[in-house]
Amino acid sequence: MAGRGDPPEGTPEGTPGGGEDEYRSVVFDESFVRAARLQEFSAKERMGDHSHAVRRRDPAEKSGAGSLTPRRGSVQALLLVLVVAVAFGTAVYVGVRPPYRPAFTRSAEPLRMTVIPLAPTGAVPGGTPESLLRRSPAARFDAGASGIPLPLARRTPHFTENDVMTALTTAKDYLVASSVDPDVLTGAERRSVRVMLDPEQLPQFDQTFADPSDDGRHAPAGWLVRFDPAKVALAESSVRVRGTLRFAESAADTIDVFSDHTFVYALRPAGQAAKQDASLFTVRRTMHFRFDREDLPRHRAELLTSQVQAGPQTCSTEAPGTLRPLLAGGRATPTGPAGTDPYATGPPTAGLCGVLDTRAQPRDR
Repeated sequence: MAGRGDPPEGTPEGTPGGGEDEYRSVVFDESFVRAARLQEFSAKERMGDHSHAVRRRDPAEKSGAGSLTPRRGSVQALLLVLVVAVAFGTAVYVGVRPPYRPAFTRSAEPLRMTVIPLAPTGAVPGGTPESLLRRSPAARFDAGASGIPLPLARRTPHFTENDVMTALTTAKDYLVASSVDPDVLTGAERRSVRVMLDPEQLPQFDQTFADPSDDGRHAPAGWLVRFDPAKVALAESSVRVRGTLRFAESAADTIDVFSDHTFVYALRPAGQAAKQDASLFTVRRTMHFRFDREDLPRHRAELLTSQVQAGPQTCSTEAPGTLRPLLAGGRATPTGPAGTDPYATGPPTAGLCGVLDTRAQPRDR
């Protein structure tokens, strides 16, 4: 007897398992049926007037009533919302971010300098550093870097408070390195000063020490304070200092610092250790520093002007590589007008050579 579903004559020869096994691997589940692009009309529908046995299904119909596939209109609405959100976020970001600053390039100017020697009217007073300082205008000066206090930093229209403090600190560090450091004062080194300069001023700095000249551009004293170690030694390593720093914004991309300080050194002849042979040497330095946005993070400065009054020393047309102090008992022939006081404030007034004001010397006992 033939099995259920088999033809009366049995399974055709050459077809193992019959035709049913041939399509057993094909699964016509619900999703397969819904995905079909063509659908056969039902028996009831075929009774009507149809020219075709099948009809094309609408894509929305294929998804079924419970499908989660979004409709085309929903996708477009979602994209529109995303575009609006991105545009709003961009507008907010542009509104709160710092304004764009274009790349700023500016050439550093050569340093303009004036070095004025101050000649004494009589013999240079001598004694111990302690007694000389006690009887001089520097009696109340602070020692070293503590004599260069920083003013209160505040923001400017284009620079933050931190930018201003960086400029002031760099200017102070330059003054300490070039006027207080014993190694620089005695000519042992000058690299600590050189590394703080704008790179475009380095050729001028190097030429100054290679070939000093009294041309307003290449006097070593315009950059730093230095004595000839073969003739002069420090009787006391501590340098007495007093002065002021102030700042101002000169342009949208530059900030200026102005310094005015008086430095007092206790010196003695080289090779003599006796402190009673000491004398005082006074240097007033007024300097103009400029910082741009490239200089500030690199802790470097551009020097625009440097004016120096130094004495007691002789007036000479020669441009030495170092300052040449007159030590205890030394004399010079004054050639200038009225006395110049390096302890005074305000713009320097001496000409090519000044006369050291007697008030700038230690008083008699």
